[in-house]
Amino acid sequence: MSIFLIAVGLSLLGGFGGLLVASGVLLISDATRAKLVPWLVSYAVGALLGVSLLALLPTSLAQLPAERVFMTLLVGILLFFVLEKLVLWRHCHIHDCEVHESSVLPVLVGDAFHNFVDGAVVAAAVMTSVPLGISTALAVAAHEIPQEVGDFAILLNAGYSRRKALLLNLLSSAASAVGAIAALVAFDTVPRLLPYFLAMAAASFLYVAMADLIPGLHRGRTDASSMRQILLIAAGIGTMLVL
Repeated sequence: MSIFLIAVGLSLLGGFGGLLVASGVLLISDATRAKLVPWLVSYAVGALLGVSLLALLPTSLAQLPAERVFMTLLVGILLFFVLEKLVLWRHCHIHDCEVHESSVLPVLVGDAFHNFVDGAVVAAAVMTSVPLGISTALAVAAHEIPQEVGDFAILLNAGYSRRKALLLNLLSSAASAVGAIAALVAFDTVPRLLPYFLAMAAASFLYVAMADLIPGLHRGRTDASSMRQILLIAAGIGTMLVL
């Protein structure tokens, strides 16, 4: 029961933690937000790369042959590419968003699905070790912040009130708990699937960092200071090392 509560609690921390910070970011001025969000993106890149390459993949490699781990990683990256094409796996940031009514449903569906997967990832990490679960939940929260800010931008510009936009994002974030419970049941039933899922989780984090977040940093659409980007990425990696 304790592992169940920890897994669900950390999955909610990952989902709602990012949403809570994103809600606070929306209260500050546009000029300040335009500077702050890119910093959060850079930190999220480091956190995602760190937890993937320093925690999730080594844990999976300790339980499976390298060939199976990297094949799962490859399949995962291709899978998330396809899911993004289907608008089920996407990262919208404050400067990247299409802000019209037709964007709302894909954003909500994609965000709920993404939170479901993130919740399952956190639960899988907790089943391996609680410290791994904590670092994974922190990485989830870090990359949820800029995404939630972008999702808020779509909803607000589509005519939704702040209260309704917050409610809709709260509902989609609750999918993380559902994902955690589903993962706990699945891996308790078939425990040998756990290391494969950890490799798949690493694939999801690497895909988000390298396909969605890093290209924006290179295009200068997020932060013009390369040194600041590097330092914040290093801070994200350092956080995962400390945990």
